[in-house]
Order: sequence, then structure tokens, then C-alpha cells
Amino acid sequence: MISTQRSKPVIALRLLRRVERAALVCLFLGMVFLYTGSVITREIGGRVASDFAWIEEAVRMMNLFLVFLALGLALERGKHVGIHTLRERLAPGAVRWVRRGIDLLGLGFSLYVAWLAVGLVQFVLKTGQTSPTLGVPMGLIYIAPVIGFALLGLRYGLSLFGVIDRFSVEDT
Repeated sequence: MISTQRSKPVIALRLLRRVERAALVCLFLGMVFLYTGSVITREIGGRVASDFAWIEEAVRMMNLFLVFLALGLALERGKHVGIHTLRERLAPGAVRWVRRGIDLLGLGFSLYVAWLAVGLVQFVLKTGQTSPTLGVPMGLIYIAPVIGFALLGLRYGLSLFGVIDRFSVEDT
């Protein structure tokens, strides 16, 4: 019975990882494709090149989503900046409490920033502001930090409750 209860979060987390990776790969490849097309168009396009000015803005927006969507995966894989010297010098019992404290603070901070970002999205959407070349509502761009910090908070929470062990991740 315990193994089936434990496997549901693991399956959901595995699915989340796949979705995140697929989204990141698609964003990155889309950015490469668009930017390459933009460069080629500028070099050989002449007057047509001005019709593709939207690509620069689209790539910048895609880059924002790429960075924020990668926050949770990076934390889970141990790729965030950290100071290991203090943790390595503490007794094992103290290390456990320091790790829990880090996870608790990280969870609180991530959820707070996500909450602030939701307010920012609502505010910017109310202004009716749109991007210059794409015409996309600017509030939609601010959804990237909401999603990113929510995913980061999820990973801190999973680490806090022992579902994942982000501290023992080997450098891969």
C-alpha cells in the first residue's frame, strides 16, 4: 500500500520533468531556428528583412520563458549556486536541519515571488499594454516568473518533505 501511494508523486514528478524538458527543448530550438532565419533574412533579404523585425522580440520573450521554466529542474539537479563549505563542516544531524531550513526558506521565498508576479501580471494586463512588434499583451510575458517560481517552490517543497534529495545529486 505504501509503495502505490509513494509511486503516484514519483510518476507525476517524472511526467512534470518530461513536460519541462520538452518545453525547454522546443523553446531553445525555436529560438535557434527563428534567430538563424532572422540573420539569413537580414543578409539576403533586402527590403523583406524589415518584415521579420518581430523575430528579435519573439526570441527575447522565448528566452525569458526558457530561463524561468528551467529554475525547478536546475534546483532539482543541484545546478543552483550554493555554499557547501559550511554544510560539509557540520555534524550530520545539524546538516539535516540546515538543509530543511534552506528548503523552507527557498519554498517561502519562491512562493512569495510567484505571488508578487501574479499581482504584476494582473496589473500589466489591466494597462492594456502590448509588445511593439508582436502585439502580444505584455502581461502574458510576466507569466514566466509566475510559472518559474512556482516550479522552483514545488522543488523546494518536494525536497523539504523528502520526496526528492536535491543535495545528493551528483554532477551530471
